[in-house]
Amino acid sequence: MTPFKSAARRATLTIATLALAGCAVGPNFRVPAAPAVDRYTTAPLPQSTVTADTAGGDAQRFLEGENVPQRWWTTFGNAELDRRVQQAFQHSPSITAAQAALRQAEETAKAAGGSLFPSLDANLGATRAKQSAAQTGTGKALGPFTVYNAGVSVGYVFDIFGGVRRGIEAQQAQADVSRAQLDATYLTLAANVITASLQEASLREQVKATHEIVDSLKQELDIAQKQQAIGAKSLSDTLAVRSQLAATEATLPSLEKQLSATQNQLATYLGVTPAQLQLQPVTLADVTLPTDIPVSLPSTLVAQRPDIRAASAQLHAATAQVGVATADMLPKLSLNGSLTSEALKTSGLFAAGSGGWSIGLGLLQPLFHGGQLLHQKRAAEAGMDAALADWQQTVLVAFQNVADSLQALDYDAQSLKAQSTSEQDAEKLLSLTREQYRVGAVDYLTLLSAERQHQQARIAEISARASRLADTAALYAALGGSWDHPTQLSEANSAAKH
Repeated sequence: MTPFKSAARRATLTIATLALAGCAVGPNFRVPAAPAVDRYTTAPLPQSTVTADTAGGDAQRFLEGENVPQRWWTTFGNAELDRRVQQAFQHSPSITAAQAALRQAEETAKAAGGSLFPSLDANLGATRAKQSAAQTGTGKALGPFTVYNAGVSVGYVFDIFGGVRRGIEAQQAQADVSRAQLDATYLTLAANVITASLQEASLREQVKATHEIVDSLKQELDIAQKQQAIGAKSLSDTLAVRSQLAATEATLPSLEKQLSATQNQLATYLGVTPAQLQLQPVTLADVTLPTDIPVSLPSTLVAQRPDIRAASAQLHAATAQVGVATADMLPKLSLNGSLTSEALKTSGLFAAGSGGWSIGLGLLQPLFHGGQLLHQKRAAEAGMDAALADWQQTVLVAFQNVADSLQALDYDAQSLKAQSTSEQDAEKLLSLTREQYRVGAVDYLTLLSAERQHQQARIAEISARASRLADTAALYAALGGSWDHPTQLSEANSAAKH
């Protein structure tokens, strides 16, 4: 047996074995393992946060291993917040765009699946022609005449090395990317609506508190002016009150500017223009602070958080592309056939003697493409390495987000406790100073200083309550949220996960 025949026999045997086994070249995708840790923060979390003697000052308990509840935003116990989230889901163009992107990816994956089946095409045509005397070789021209033809053709490429299946696998993985991105859009939108609503409530209460302080200072200014007129107070006392009033009023435009910007942002989240925005007021007192805080296991976070799922699916697609590039360097076996009929009259089509057929089996082995195929394979391998690094970075950022949110809740509780104590002490100091001022024990500057401290403590306490609620929403989002519908992964990705 010659070396050529021996090699041909081995190649034929390899092709037949691969075809029968249904193997596909290239690496098989495996979901990377989650980091081997049992917590998110450097130090273990306390069992619960501290309490504060004020509204929204309850302790929050960290429940290790518990999952985020379905429709997590309902744990705030406010119907208006629920309505805003639902409106955003129904009207936000971001959701519509993500849904359309998913449909596009799914249809592209289904179209790629058609490559596994033979192609079958029918053709029908008519040609009008005339041949010159030179063309006929008889010294006489022929025609003009019309030739009618009809036929069908079939073609099929044997997926011996799995290049077609790897291509389908890559498209299905891209559909999984779009599916995870749709979930991420829902999660991000819900978190944005909740945090913006809480910020809007906080700013509105800060504006209200500042207006109350301004009204109080106006009354004191009126009293000071009357006392100055009868000689009971000096001009410096009146100027001190007026200066304090102006300084307090100067803070209002900034707060109202922030409030307007937050409301405009809310309008965008809800899918309407600022002129179309209709909101029922939400007050911090009407929002319930969730006291049972779920802390999902790290492995659950990796499996559930949408951006990690998208990165995993992207890695799956990149892995499959290595198989596609590898298969492009190997032989391709194709089968082509046709069945035709030609006649000078349409009535003669498919008559006896008008038919013809052909069938062919072809083998294509790339030999030289200037290094194109080799470099395409190396590029696919580099893309797989990049996708793996992106997945690892996404996981690191996710763990950072959860750690930041958990620690923020602990510090928020401590901050609210301190701010509450400060506000209560400032209120007592103001009351005491007013009594002392009435009996002449302190001067006007002392009274104004006490009022300024109370004003600052009151605004800070409102901000601390809002921050605690907003950081709770941020933790739900960092943990990946939770959904009413199960995640529908492609068959290939589901198999890889198991």
